[in-house]
Amino acid sequence: MSEPQSTIPFFDADQIRGATPWPRLIEAIAQGFVSTHHAPDRHIHDLAVPGEVDATALLMPAWIEGEIYGVKLATIFPSNNKAGARAVNAIYVLFDGMNGKPLALMDGGEITARRTAATSALAARYLAREDARTLLVVGTGRLPPLLAQAHKAVRDIDTVLVWGRNGEKAEKLAQRIGAELDVETGAVKDLEVGVRQADIVSCATISREALVLGDWLEPGTHLDLVGAFTPLMRETDAKAVTRSAVFIDTLGGAKAEAGDLIHAINEAAFGWDDVVADLPALCSGAHKGRSSADEITLFKSVGAAIEDLVAARLTYKASTPTG
Repeated sequence: MSEPQSTIPFFDADQIRGATPWPRLIEAIAQGFVSTHHAPDRHIHDLAVPGEVDATALLMPAWIEGEIYGVKLATIFPSNNKAGARAVNAIYVLFDGMNGKPLALMDGGEITARRTAATSALAARYLAREDARTLLVVGTGRLPPLLAQAHKAVRDIDTVLVWGRNGEKAEKLAQRIGAELDVETGAVKDLEVGVRQADIVSCATISREALVLGDWLEPGTHLDLVGAFTPLMRETDAKAVTRSAVFIDTLGGAKAEAGDLIHAINEAAFGWDDVVADLPALCSGAHKGRSSADEITLFKSVGAAIEDLVAARLTYKASTPTG
């Protein structure tokens, strides 16, 4: 007789948020990057959508031998934004690393959003000035409010500025962030003015043209680039890249997907040898991060499967008696 199948628990967005407070999640990701783990290159497939921009399918596996295995199945449909729907949808599946039994299903979109914001904050822990107080978030989608929350967990942020193409959305988001974080907020109409005022600039858009220009970056600024997850996208110009000490999450992911850096390379302004360090080097102490108060730093993330795995593991362990 076949072994009876037990019901696999599903963790929704509220449960994931409750199990992954920012300090705990940020530290878990830091430990994940220095752990002995496996995270093969993600599988990426184009999905044609009649009459709309092509979509993307992603499969992202990762595992820690003898302990845990997980895989994220995700879709990115950029045209969903026109209808006010989420562009990114995903589900995460967690398995026992010793026997392969499925342990849990999770809201992959929430896993992705929280680990992405936490990874940006983790990088800022090494790259933003310790006295950074003003954060500018560029974009009005799902990630900017999470980026504000996560950055406030690693720096004493007291002012959050918001810029978006839609001024009304930017104003509403600024009000929301102010209420959630008890900080001063405001929507900026002129992006250059906002960039020049900010200690940290965090971009989370799907732009295909440069938004933040290198000429606007003041000494000591930390530039966090979360969007531009394909070679065709970019959130900054080549001058922003060349003026900065450039850090990445992983080299393999950056070479395949970091649109800002790929554009700069295609313009003969940058090369992969110019990357200062990746997150594993920062988290292990192999590189100290920011070298001076006046240095302009840039962190380009495209996401790594180990980030998803540790966020999912943290969520699952929070629900078990030994977690």
